[in-house]
Amino acid sequence: MRSDDLSRILPRVLIVSRRCVRKNKFVDFVGEYHLELIVRYGAVPVIVPRVAGVHMLLDSFEPIHGVLLCEGEDIDPAHYDTDTNSPLTVEELDEVYRAHVSDTAFDREKDSIEFRLAQLCLARGVPYLGICRGLQVLNVACGGTLYRDVGKELRHSVKHIDYDNYDGHRRAAEVVEGTPLRDWFEEDEIMVNSYHHQGVKRLADRFVPMAFAKDGLVEGFYDPEAYEPEEGKFMMGLQFHPERMRKNCSDEFDYPGCPRAYQEFVKAVIAYQKKVNGTLSPRVATPTLDQDMEKKRRVIIHSFSIAKNLYDARHDAPVSKQSDLEAGAEFLESNTALSLQQEKGLKQMGATVRNSTSYLWKLSKIQDSEVLARNLMGKMTVEQLSELLSFYRTMGQVCSEVLESKLTAS
Repeated sequence: MRSDDLSRILPRVLIVSRRCVRKNKFVDFVGEYHLELIVRYGAVPVIVPRVAGVHMLLDSFEPIHGVLLCEGEDIDPAHYDTDTNSPLTVEELDEVYRAHVSDTAFDREKDSIEFRLAQLCLARGVPYLGICRGLQVLNVACGGTLYRDVGKELRHSVKHIDYDNYDGHRRAAEVVEGTPLRDWFEEDEIMVNSYHHQGVKRLADRFVPMAFAKDGLVEGFYDPEAYEPEEGKFMMGLQFHPERMRKNCSDEFDYPGCPRAYQEFVKAVIAYQKKVNGTLSPRVATPTLDQDMEKKRRVIIHSFSIAKNLYDARHDAPVSKQSDLEAGAEFLESNTALSLQQEKGLKQMGATVRNSTSYLWKLSKIQDSEVLARNLMGKMTVEQLSELLSFYRTMGQVCSEVLESKLTAS
């Protein structure tokens, strides 16, 4: 891959799969609407399988430019419920388990993977979008808590899940003015879908609510200090599923604002990739290089250009002087922390850490031999030089004939 191709690699969004049983075998999956919207707006979804031990292998999924966490089972309450006096009785918890049997079987492996990814995003500033369970993971990762069961603990009349009308169920959510959600939907109240029996109990301090259900449950939040998509900043959770808010038997969204969460998220992902690659133009002027640094930069670029020409011409391009290549070799040898992609690109230019010095040494030997030969020939007479030239021409002809015969015989 050429070095200028690296900047054209699409940004990568990690999404953790959900595990279910199909035909007596485990199957990992991610909802197609998530994948469709990520691709639509210009990023590549990378599915992290929910497999034992993957939480220890997340470095292998680098580079990570964004994380989208979505559906899944209830989070193990050990992550947030440290109160020994549970708000629910044993009998009530048993009722919850029986009512929501598909969600209350904790998946501790998925918890481990997703909490590690959430912490990675928080530590590095990687854009994060949490949908449903993903909102709950983000809140808990930042010190917030959850209701073990919204219906049992709030004891309200709002229906947060309807198994008989699963995708068609809608309920009202009040949108907070001055938030991204209000900008996207441009309405005070929207009718959202609802597939959850848990929700935010205590919102982590860093977050600001964007919407509330009629019973006061937080339906969305964001971090205003980490929300600027054009600058690669996005940290948000939505309890409802905007990607699934579509008209019956149609791909048309209930509201034009529904896909905006994904659009703005991917915008931030793209900007984050440019930022980490050093290609995002800053809003404020950056200090210019002084004359000495600029001169060194030009020398190194010139050195790489010569090396590329040598590679393209199969190493028979002329080199004006040894120092033309030395600058590039010294730069490469002093910057050993190259990524595999960078090293691969440099290899293909013929200017790698390993071969630059050896090539310069061979070039130096050739130049030294040429100087010695010129000095020796300078002392020879015209007759001697003519005889030497005639000898090498004869030897050249003999070499060509022998080589041709060997190639014919083979």
